[in-house]
Amino acid sequence: MPAHKGSSRSLLRHAVATLAYRAGKAVRGAPPAYAEFRAAQGARAPIQILAHMGDLFDWALSIASGNEKWKNAQPLAWDAEVARFFASLRAFDRYLASGKKLHATVERLFQGPVADALQHTGQLTILRRAAGAPIRGENYSRAEIVAGRVGQKQKPPKREFN
Repeated sequence: MPAHKGSSRSLLRHAVATLAYRAGKAVRGAPPAYAEFRAAQGARAPIQILAHMGDLFDWALSIASGNEKWKNAQPLAWDAEVARFFASLRAFDRYLASGKKLHATVERLFQGPVADALQHTGQLTILRRAAGAPIRGENYSRAEIVAGRVGQKQKPPKREFN
């Protein structure tokens, strides 16, 4: 058993997998117009939010590996931005799984980039509804979420609501 199994690091990996599951649901099957939908003048469009989420995990990896830096990426096309977000998430999770030294506390990594991305996932979900393409609610406590499963492809929901 890895030294970090059952630790706060493993809980952080589960949080990252939870984020992947929920963000995957928020972006999967979005209509083309959704990427540029704006709820109000001056509000961020989903494509901008998703690009920021990718930036968050590039930043998280830089913090964890001891080379902290922030970069605002220009949003790509929707499908490319979705792929970039999940690639950033995967890279961060791989670092956590490696057992390499963390150059920040798990708590700092959670309260900064991970919690911010969870909040933005909620925004994407709300914007889906406002854009006329809502996702179905779900009993997330029953979802099959596993540390390390951080790609766009996730297990189907076990119990969605109407």
